Amino acid sequence: MFDEIMEKFEGSPSQQAVIRLLLERGFSVNDDGRVVSGGIEIPNTGIAREIGVDRRVVDSTTNVILGDDELTRIFQNISQVPSLMDLAPVLDLTVLSVEVADAEARGIVATVAAILADHGVSIRQTISEDPEFTDEPRLYLITDEEIHGDVITEIRDLEFVRKIELQ
Repeated sequence: MFDEIMEKFEGSPSQQAVIRLLLERGFSVNDDGRVVSGGIEIPNTGIAREIGVDRRVVDSTTNVILGDDELTRIFQNISQVPSLMDLAPVLDLTVLSVEVADAEARGIVATVAAILADHGVSIRQTISEDPEFTDEPRLYLITDEEIHGDVITEIRDLEFVRKIELQ
């Protein structure tokens, strides 16, 4: 799906940058062509400054979105999910990041979660990046307690795991 969306903007790397930001941040586009998070409008100048483009690029991108039924359905229904990842150090939580060889394989989340559960580790939040929207999707598990070495080793040794990190 991500590739299909980006193809609609293939002639404009600047518009692709806007699309990427909207998807990454979970920003929607309302009927008036304004970028919003929930009911809060995000100024186009702020979006443009964030990605280093002119404000008019944001305007033209939202116009393209509203002129395409498929894009309109997608971008009027995106919502942001609050993440504990940035709060983890403040709340004394552990973030386990798992990079896998094939993010579309079945059972990744279930297998990793089962290992944590078998070792008595409580999961506060799980975030699985969509392989359709991210080039290198990761699985993030936020836990209440530290994850001991034997658990890390068990997860690292799973055949589908390419790399793990603790934050």
